[in-house]
Amino acid sequence: MPQPSESLPLNRSSVQAAHKAIQQYVHYTPVVTSTTLNELASTPQSPAALVDTKYEGSNPAHPKIRFFFKCENYQKIGAFKSRGAFHALSRLSKEQLSNGVVTHSSGEFCNNTEDEITEGNHAQALALAARTYGVKAYIVMPTISTPSKIAATKGYGAEVIFSGSTSQEREAVVEAVIKRTGATLVPPYDHPHIILGQGTMALELEKQIKELVESEPSLSVYRPCNAGNGPSSIDDASQDGNVRSCERRAGQLDAVVAPLGGGGMLAGIATALYRTGTRVFGAEPSFEGADDGRRGLEANQRITTVRTLTIADGLRTPVGKINWTVISDKSKVEGIFAVTEEQILSAMGLVIERMKIFIEPSAAVALAVCLYNEEFRKMVEEEGGEEGWDIGVIFSGGNTTLEAVSKMFATGEKRAERAEAKVGREGVRVAENVAG
Repeated sequence: MPQPSESLPLNRSSVQAAHKAIQQYVHYTPVVTSTTLNELASTPQSPAALVDTKYEGSNPAHPKIRFFFKCENYQKIGAFKSRGAFHALSRLSKEQLSNGVVTHSSGEFCNNTEDEITEGNHAQALALAARTYGVKAYIVMPTISTPSKIAATKGYGAEVIFSGSTSQEREAVVEAVIKRTGATLVPPYDHPHIILGQGTMALELEKQIKELVESEPSLSVYRPCNAGNGPSSIDDASQDGNVRSCERRAGQLDAVVAPLGGGGMLAGIATALYRTGTRVFGAEPSFEGADDGRRGLEANQRITTVRTLTIADGLRTPVGKINWTVISDKSKVEGIFAVTEEQILSAMGLVIERMKIFIEPSAAVALAVCLYNEEFRKMVEEEGGEEGWDIGVIFSGGNTTLEAVSKMFATGEKRAERAEAKVGREGVRVAENVAG
């Protein structure tokens, strides 16, 4: 990979160029809506939900929200990472491609220091991109990697090379591979070309929202502007970030909320949407200090170490150095909000049960912020007023298993039997004749 200083600049034009380079290789993932979740988000939380928070005793926020969900769980390899991987390869020379690409993977999502920032989704995305380009991919994985992740990575045609479990051991093997093959190291998120690739989802989201609302205006909290009053496109924004004339119009999102781990996706979205009139926010788990982005903003410095076992395992990494330069710029990312494990699970359950969409815990964090973070909800209420906000929410991926999900939602035996319709409401087992 070229040095960051030699890469494309981090601006909207570069994201547009990235989209042009990768659009033939990645899925144009759908945007979906949900009346049920709109109603839930637009209903105040119960006072009990605010107990032991700084909002205890205050009136719960009553925002009006309409959601638009960008489903990157339907992306190739089941996550948004394909965008960055394909863009990274598109910027390599023929000579570089001929020598192949390399990265290292933890095999699990348990990375917790800035030296341990690669992950299974990136490894699989890079393997797929390399296969598509007809080049060799070398993925260094520790011997403790799960068989399923090893098999998935091999399934995309990569050569898996085993190493010890520490970052130093993995990096030593990577260096040996580079020395032997001349392969190019492709990092998982902390590089401009990765950031620009991830930002392409925001360009698609803009276009999809406009088309959806034009065809069905009731999906938005707004109504179309009078003819001739508004700008002709989302790019007709003034340099101070405000859209000319018809500032708040149907077909333009008020905000996008995206999960934050290493920061490639959030930095990319913020770069793509800079000065368009759409505000960008990050969402993190709070468990065991996983909210390093939020805490870093408070401390005015990047936090370099994260040690957490949050269920949102794709977000266990600290924000990367380059990504931090974007995310810490309040003109690009206006805030970062955190939610609890219980709130993440609740949001995930709603998506699976109400929307019938299978996502991983990390993908539920942005929705959880909108539903349960009272600080965020009060902001939407105050700034959205009676109209409210149209909010884009990123479902970042769906790479988990039925076994893992069942364990996350494990309940007591009686509750489980009731859920499975084995006992009645009084807890009594009754076999009934039910018409088919």
